[in-house]
Amino acid sequence: MTLLGDRVALEPISPALAHRIIARDERPDDAWHPDYPFADELDPLRSLAAETAVEQDFTMYLVRRRSDGLAVGGFGFFGPPDATGTVEFGYGLVPAARGAGLASDAVHLGLQHATECGARIALADTDLGNVASQRVLEKNGLTEIQRNQTHVFYRRALTAA
Repeated sequence: MTLLGDRVALEPISPALAHRIIARDERPDDAWHPDYPFADELDPLRSLAAETAVEQDFTMYLVRRRSDGLAVGGFGFFGPPDATGTVEFGYGLVPAARGAGLASDAVHLGLQHATECGARIALADTDLGNVASQRVLEKNGLTEIQRNQTHVFYRRALTAA
């Protein structure tokens, strides 16, 4: 199920699609930005491509810009919620798509979806120097809970609206 926001759509990535993304086997309707995927998405995509039973809700998603349908990044959960209802997520956009509110919209959609699917707590982290990503997380209600020399860690309680 594709999740629709104001500026982006989150399109679930199936194992077959993950395999094609890794192989860069782009077909006419795929519309991937030339800079997608990022190097740090390749390992999670490889894991997804190897799956036979796929978690339908807490998976990886393409981030598509709704204005032109171009896939400009990824959003993903690091698995389903644990026994406490905690789910961790990450995201990234190609440089050309940054600064237009797309990441904020993607995170909002992902957190809304996680809440609807029963998650109770969301966690994320970002590089210490990535102030833009920190602002995206804060804009979406996550608060800093810890930092070290390289990362800032965030948390948000999820409640149904």
